[in-house]
Amino acid sequence: KQWYQRRVRGDCQPDDYTPCNCDTHVLVKHSQTLDAPECPTDFEALWSGYSLVFFEGNGYGLSQDLGSAGSCLEEFQLVPFMQCSSSDVCRHGVRTDKSFWLAVGAEADYTVKPMTSIDEIQDHISRCTVCLGTQYILARHSFTDTAPECPEDFSPLWEGYSYVMVTSSGVSGGGQDLASSGSCLEEFHLPTFIECLGRGTCAYYINNLDYWLAQNPDMTQPGMWGMGNVYSGLDDILEQGVARCTVCARNTLDL
Repeated sequence: KQWYQRRVRGDCQPDDYTPCNCDTHVLVKHSQTLDAPECPTDFEALWSGYSLVFFEGNGYGLSQDLGSAGSCLEEFQLVPFMQCSSSDVCRHGVRTDKSFWLAVGAEADYTVKPMTSIDEIQDHISRCTVCLGTQYILARHSFTDTAPECPEDFSPLWEGYSYVMVTSSGVSGGGQDLASSGSCLEEFHLPTFIECLGRGTCAYYINNLDYWLAQNPDMTQPGMWGMGNVYSGLDDILEQGVARCTVCARNTLDL
């Protein structure tokens, strides 16, 4: 009765077992298409933009969790950051600086010259929407070809594929928090991201790699099943290779 009275007053306490519907949580949806996605039911759209995966500057990478608002930039620039030194000098678009964006699943041709037209480049960049709601969000991964059920008192928002991280040339790369909705992409595309350079071009590169959680249906031998297997072709990858996931929202108390 005490916790109910506190909720009626709007006085949420961290030790309350049932989550407060006065809490606010941010959720980001990435469409992996050219259209900005809609927010789930009971979530409000804050803004839409372009799906950023990570930056690279001077050989060092900074990843963006695809479940956080920082992964959805309202404006698209090939390299949306500048490099500053202690001598009060900043340079925008240094040739070695890079940005990496979630792609839309367009066919990648590694033999063509990098794209220079901004209109052509934007046709390869996924759109996103930042959403605000009162439900706590988490991702659950099955390590099988079947999306897992949500825990008790959670409801599913979407099902997808378990996305871990990306790497570029050298030691640069970035990963996802596997508890975040950003680790559960609704579409499986290869390549998953496109690389843009400070010299003003974007392209798909053969040495850029995606990492996904793998299926492990034989739970009697954890970590051993599938070691060394090679999956060739999209059907083989989806049926036997990549693990499935579900993004879940914590049910709130309706008063």
